Amino acid sequence: MKPASIGDYREAARQRLPHFLFEYFDGGSYAERTLNANIEDLQDIALRQRVLNDVSAIDLTTTLFGQELAMPVALGPIGLAGMAARRGEVQAARAAAAKGVPFTLSTVSACSLSEVARGSPAPFWFQLYMVRDRGFLRALLEDANAIGCPVLVFTVDMPLPGARYRDLRSGLSGAPGLRGQARRVGQAMRRPGWAWDVGLRGRPHQLGNVAPLLGPKSGLEDFLGWMKDNFDASVTWADLDFVRAHWNGPIVIKGILDAEDARRAAEAGVDGIIVSNHGGRQLDGVPSVVRALPAIADAVGDRLTVLADGGVRSGLDVVRMLALGAKGVLLGRAWAFALAAAGEAGVRHVLDLIEAEMRVAMALTGMTTVDRIKATSLAA
Repeated sequence: MKPASIGDYREAARQRLPHFLFEYFDGGSYAERTLNANIEDLQDIALRQRVLNDVSAIDLTTTLFGQELAMPVALGPIGLAGMAARRGEVQAARAAAAKGVPFTLSTVSACSLSEVARGSPAPFWFQLYMVRDRGFLRALLEDANAIGCPVLVFTVDMPLPGARYRDLRSGLSGAPGLRGQARRVGQAMRRPGWAWDVGLRGRPHQLGNVAPLLGPKSGLEDFLGWMKDNFDASVTWADLDFVRAHWNGPIVIKGILDAEDARRAAEAGVDGIIVSNHGGRQLDGVPSVVRALPAIADAVGDRLTVLADGGVRSGLDVVRMLALGAKGVLLGRAWAFALAAAGEAGVRHVLDLIEAEMRVAMALTGMTTVDRIKATSLAA
């Protein structure tokens, strides 16, 4: 039976992925209170149902950073997403292009910038983590510029990885050497579809953009160790100067959760921000995105473009985010689950679901264009 919702795709992904990979995509930090609050608080947002409006022609199109989009949605960056399906980031980029929305490639993707550029029919956004090796970052930004990435998403809420208990329990991390490898291989063998299509046919697993830094050691364990040791905890607002010096287009800061930081971003002259708590994967106990979003949108929404991610599981959730002040919404786990379950076709179907659900939500709130979705759409 074809999945009818993102929740259905999550269950299909759980049945197809090795346990350690599903836990990686699905999990958060510590007790996962923030991860769950992202979903629950968003679903608690009530909208005003309005009737007897002409909603026969609903227009979802919008423009973000000079790019015309079919709807105010983008596929957000997900590390190692290419392990969910064979050459997975390429499949997701093709699905996004077919639907007329952006795809965002993570610095720590399984597929490299050049591989995704060869496989994608449309330009895609690029997400940057600051690591200690500035020469590597300079070369990475030059490559992203050269292939025509139109937007840089600069993630700032990960000076070091959060404490993710599920990854320790599943054997993704914390199980070094042959013992850890054997545990992961055993889990993969219990998912023969994934083991054949991704584990074997998906080789080489060179971890994309960071493979040059890893050298001949490019396995999952080597990558996780490199990530822990090389994320740069010394980064400050001043490092925006380095990024700006090596980037030609709009810069969007991802990981803003406080209105004061949003004002600093506006003063720094960036083009946009993404209100985000990293999907609940960093500091547990911080506010959900929907609790933080309205104050941030009020503080800087007239000075830069405010986007949001976190907990979106339907097109209805997208409309809720827009009503709270976002100009666009990034999907995260929603597309990762679909990619794991059904590859490119699954991601396209999830985007179809988001579009259809947005149309219903807009019709029943009396809104015919996305720019009309504002706080007045919220129930008192």
